[in-house]
Amino acid sequence: AGLLADPQRLRRQSEELGHEIDGMVEAIYAEAGERFNIDSPMQLSHILFDVMRLPATGLKKTQRGYYSTNAKVLEDLAARYDIVARVLEYRERAKIKSTYLDALPALIQGDGRIHTTFQQTITATGRLSSTDPNLQNIPARSEEGMRIREAFTVGKGYECLMTADYSQIEMRIMAHLSGDHALIEAFRSGEDLHRYVAALVHGIKVADVTAEQRSHVKAMSYGLAYGLSTFGLAKQLGVSNVEATGLRDAYFARFGKVHDYLEAVVEQARRDGYTETMLGRRRYLPDLTSDNRQRREMAERAALNAPIQGSAADIVKKAMIDVADGLEERGLSSRILLQIHDELLLEVAPGERDLVEQVVRELMSAAAELSVPLDVSVGYGRTWREAAH
Repeated sequence: AGLLADPQRLRRQSEELGHEIDGMVEAIYAEAGERFNIDSPMQLSHILFDVMRLPATGLKKTQRGYYSTNAKVLEDLAARYDIVARVLEYRERAKIKSTYLDALPALIQGDGRIHTTFQQTITATGRLSSTDPNLQNIPARSEEGMRIREAFTVGKGYECLMTADYSQIEMRIMAHLSGDHALIEAFRSGEDLHRYVAALVHGIKVADVTAEQRSHVKAMSYGLAYGLSTFGLAKQLGVSNVEATGLRDAYFARFGKVHDYLEAVVEQARRDGYTETMLGRRRYLPDLTSDNRQRREMAERAALNAPIQGSAADIVKKAMIDVADGLEERGLSSRILLQIHDELLLEVAPGERDLVEQVVRELMSAAAELSVPLDVSVGYGRTWREAAH
């Protein structure tokens, strides 16, 4: 069906962002003390490490003999040096402008809509991927990304857009697969999940959990589901390896079955050569027995992640089919326009809103039987941004 897009709004946003970027470029030049091509890794490296003498300890040089200025290098320096933080921000804004605001208007077809292509067999985890253009990749948490979503609007003859997404689906799958009673109870408690888990980990009341404690435990929970190492967790949280290890140990002391499950998944994958999702889809991981330590560790992280993220992908696909069939069976004109990982975007016909919400909630919640409820959040609006919740 495609998404209706407003080309004027996209062009206006491109112009506004262009002015912002120009201002950022001038600020970078002022701090560097000279003009240079910020998009040239060689020139940027020269300014940062030769002219401004930023520390290059531990950094590798490229084949052409200059220090790398890739995202990882700059992220490590950004907290200490304003110019590096500005360069990262410039890169992010420039990418949004060129990838979306400048490119999308040209992709609007005769019906006023943008039609993406979904690939079924690209991602190793089984998720759908979107190409030409990638509508799943518009940043959801940045103001620029949300502004792009303002340009996607409800079509003529329809009442509104509706978003419906699974709340914390991967954590729910981890609770189900591990059978951990404390984590299952966390979902059934009705409390904010990460606050409740943080209270258990730190042995305090839910009301006493600080924003930092909640944030650290949230990163820990998702880090486990994604096979994040203690070193990776420490880096993400900006704490020492010792602190990250302490947090991990405290987490597993409360959620022992999660630990046992993750250990067993890797062992089973090493034994059988593959992991399996809840619906029986396999992912083969031959590198689990590799002599190369780096390749072996990458395969171990994939083994941890595949059943959880793979099961989420399967459930969302099943939900899409069930919702599409459910709308058709009831003779409704509303339709699914887009899938963004754990979220569906629908266009709702006049007078159908309540029934569509009922169908969507009922069928998405029933797409899999878990030991915890599959919660669905819903939002409405005239634009994709307004419909976010």
